[in-house]
Amino acid sequence: MGYLLTRLDEKILSFKKASKKALVAYLVAGDPDLDSTLELMHGFVSAGVDILEIGVPFTDPIAEGPIIQAAHDRALKNNTSLNNIFQLVKRFREKNTDTPIILMGYMNTFLANAKPLKEAHQSGTDALLIVDIPGESNLEDLGIKNANLASISLIAPTTSEDRIGKICNSSSGFIYYVTLRGVTGSSHLNIQEAESNINHIRSQTSLPVFAGFGIKTPNDAFNLSKISDGIVIGSSLVQMIHEQSDQKEFKKIYNYLHEMAEAISR
Repeated sequence: MGYLLTRLDEKILSFKKASKKALVAYLVAGDPDLDSTLELMHGFVSAGVDILEIGVPFTDPIAEGPIIQAAHDRALKNNTSLNNIFQLVKRFREKNTDTPIILMGYMNTFLANAKPLKEAHQSGTDALLIVDIPGESNLEDLGIKNANLASISLIAPTTSEDRIGKICNSSSGFIYYVTLRGVTGSSHLNIQEAESNINHIRSQTSLPVFAGFGIKTPNDAFNLSKISDGIVIGSSLVQMIHEQSDQKEFKKIYNYLHEMAEAISR
């Protein structure tokens, strides 16, 4: 099946031409509620975020640390479903037609919704990142046939050289390099190790390589943006959203993202 140029590919091409680094930001749909998620999505973009990664809540999100796990639990208590998330993306698209949206979640949710995923691009979704499938598999292998969705894979510091080549071959959009050994929100970034691994991945693919997991400060963002094509921020945002959720005042989050955007454009 042919793969079509998505909104994500177009954004990435424009960055390449402008030698610009991408800022990707993650939040969990339905935490604290879907209206707040929509407000945050628009706020993220205004603060300088280039690509949105929407966490699809799941009962056992194995790659996530305690911060994001707790957010998944809160979203599930609100009965947030994949169908709700398609509607959320549709609402976002009423005002924003050019920011790429990636849905990041776990295999069971996506397999149970293989049929609606065939039309997911029509509500404005551009890519899926399925955390718990082998990176060598792509969406079509799972029976999710939609040439309008990019299939993004994770590569970790522990991924073998042999597998890296195979993962690169089956991926589209970009490669998500996990900078840490462990779950999301861990610390101890090893820039030297990340640089050497990202260089190796680049020797295997023409896809851009974004780095994520463990990026907390503008300094982390600056250092990782120098060796990758973009950075992904997750746990620190999810924690801040939770802390601000009672008063629904997200200005502090937008200021933080603005600082991150500035750091990677230096």
